[in-house]
Amino acid sequence: DEEDDEDEDEDEEEGSDDDSGSSDDDSESSSEEEAMLPIERKALKEDARRAKAQEDARAEQLETNIQEGDVYQLPDSDDEDDDGVPDLSAIQMRIQEIVRVLKDFKNRRESGKSRADYIGRLVSDLATYYGYNSFLIQYFLDTFSVEETMELLEANEQQRPVTIRTNTLKVRRRELAESLINRGVNLDPVGKWSKVGLLVYDSRVPIGATPEYMAGHYILQSASSFLPCMALAPQEGERVLDMAAAPGGKTTYLAALMRNTGMIFANEYQKKRLSSLVANLQRLGCTNSTVCNYDGRALPKVIGHVDRVLLDAPCSGTGVIAKDSSVKVSKSAEDIAKCAHLQKELLVAAIDCCDANSKTGGYVVYSTCSIAVEENEAVVDYILRKRDVKIVSSGLEFGRKGFTSYRGKNFHPSVEMARRFYPHVHNMDGFFVCKFKKLSNRTVPTSNDAFDEARAAMASGYFDAGNDDDTRIDDVNAATATEQQEKKKRKRVPGYVKAAKAEVEAELATKKSSTPAGKSKKAKTPKKK
Repeated sequence: DEEDDEDEDEDEEEGSDDDSGSSDDDSESSSEEEAMLPIERKALKEDARRAKAQEDARAEQLETNIQEGDVYQLPDSDDEDDDGVPDLSAIQMRIQEIVRVLKDFKNRRESGKSRADYIGRLVSDLATYYGYNSFLIQYFLDTFSVEETMELLEANEQQRPVTIRTNTLKVRRRELAESLINRGVNLDPVGKWSKVGLLVYDSRVPIGATPEYMAGHYILQSASSFLPCMALAPQEGERVLDMAAAPGGKTTYLAALMRNTGMIFANEYQKKRLSSLVANLQRLGCTNSTVCNYDGRALPKVIGHVDRVLLDAPCSGTGVIAKDSSVKVSKSAEDIAKCAHLQKELLVAAIDCCDANSKTGGYVVYSTCSIAVEENEAVVDYILRKRDVKIVSSGLEFGRKGFTSYRGKNFHPSVEMARRFYPHVHNMDGFFVCKFKKLSNRTVPTSNDAFDEARAAMASGYFDAGNDDDTRIDDVNAATATEQQEKKKRKRVPGYVKAAKAEVEAELATKKSSTPAGKSKKAKTPKKK
């Protein structure tokens, strides 16, 4: 008994020593945490959270007890719960299994099941688990790989970081950062690619109601909205048009880049959005801007030519699902087609407003907050055939290249100079940016047009089908011009016109041969000039 009492006393002493040691460690760690900066403490918490998430994922994988070589039996679509309430945990497990099978489909698929069967079930499960309609899920799977689609869907469930843009018309970024840090705002520069952006982690005060905000020292603006203005790069003293300006984030950035010189036409079609546009222009002190309310398609007749044009076109919003979750179920193929049609009309008007003879400008930037190819690369490829423009480098140092082919459709090779931005890759809203250089102010079809348009021009009589020489016939309205003026107006006939000319001549020959001998008329010999 005495020996047992001695052992218990020793255990108590050891326990007391352990407690004292742990208390010393806690005090040291707490003192170290107090010495750290707020951003360092937040980084430690983020690291701990990620480590815990990885441990949970490993534990979940061990619980499933799945071997890599197993063949997954795809359940029938009829095997659902009787009460109609989906079991999200079971759906999540099924999604992981199908993704695992699709990675090594040859060895892991069930006999008698095709890839379309697995994809169809994956579309249904993803739509149920994330709350999308089947169209968008299928569209994402057609555009990206299965793994990247999963990353995109997960990124759309997370809110993008809060970013602000410094108004360099009133303050420098360093001065603004110091003022906000003193008010309890935890922030960092948004990245090396921007000299005016700040990333806000957390704040003790409402970031949209500080004295600096009221004084116009900064504006709340998403990081992706910086990109079109940086690509346009307006110069001081130029005339610039912003075709869809509200609520004014891009317009005020253009004014800051131009240092309040020159002229900015801030156009907005929806009258209810004009108040926010005017308020931001006044708060940030932009004195070189004029607000107007027109349909963008009518601007070439209203404003005429300007040096540079920015068109942030209205779109389906498939790149900002994290902000507007209604896009998940409200968009369809018809909605994307309608948006694409409007975007083509607006882009044609934007290019018509741009002056190709400008000494410093002649540039147009087209951007959308959509990741749909029909609203981006397809619109850009269309405009290359309709106007005398070319795609140039946007000057953005990051972002993925534009698609040159999509589901059997091939686009112009220069479309790859456009830039795409994704939530799961760049941690910003999905965005598309493309920059054009206008080569001439012609509004007639260019040599990139389809053969049908060339043939229509030939059939209209504009080009003389009877001339064998390589000249272009003057318009009827210029028939009274002098011989010297006629020589200046003559140009070489493009190759596509020659081809159309040959086809028209062949059709005329077949018509003459098919005409009855009695009804044939005497052919008129063309008069030589």
